[in-house]
Amino acid sequence: MQNVRRRLRNLVRRGPDEVLRRAQGVIHIGANTGQERDLYAAFGLRVLWVEPIPEVFDELERNLVGFPDQRAVRALITDKPGETVNFHVSSNDGLSSSIFDFEQHSDIWPEVTTARSIELITTTLAELIQREGASDGYDALVMDTQGSELLVLRGAEAVLSQFSIIKTEAADFEAYSGCCRREDIEHFLTSRSFEETSCTEFARHGSGGRYFDIVFQRV
Repeated sequence: MQNVRRRLRNLVRRGPDEVLRRAQGVIHIGANTGQERDLYAAFGLRVLWVEPIPEVFDELERNLVGFPDQRAVRALITDKPGETVNFHVSSNDGLSSSIFDFEQHSDIWPEVTTARSIELITTTLAELIQREGASDGYDALVMDTQGSELLVLRGAEAVLSQFSIIKTEAADFEAYSGCCRREDIEHFLTSRSFEETSCTEFARHGSGGRYFDIVFQRV
């Protein structure tokens, strides 16, 4: 119990997460093993976790035992349904896994490599929400998809109005080959009635590029 409390205190210190206190429920894409589960439970949130890697998903489900308001679905979210893609599973327990190849990400974290690639079939967030009945009570979207966040948003056009809060990781340099950047996400969301309300740097590239946690809220 002491370890759980310590982990929760560390999570709550992360400023960008505070805005989620105002939400009813969260769809978290790029779940990994559900590291934020204690935080979400403390905020009283319903949570739909989305994770594509089979063995990581299995661990996620084990970690959600005892969290009745949190459930998980295994899916890879992009902007197109039914495509078969090579998904690159990273060596750091899948945390840096992406549909894109490493580019300058390796300059910051050289110890992280691609362990293997697996074939996965894509779906969109709009389709997932319809299939899982997650249109009501889920008003916050959290994305940690390692460069494919803009694809997730493009595939969510039909359901974007259900979210009042969107929290995402983003870099302002090419961390992954062909990935979206901070300005791409900003342009997409600000043109759809969202405004950036928080931007917290958490990593920096040697040439000056940075990684951020960014929060957008509906105007």
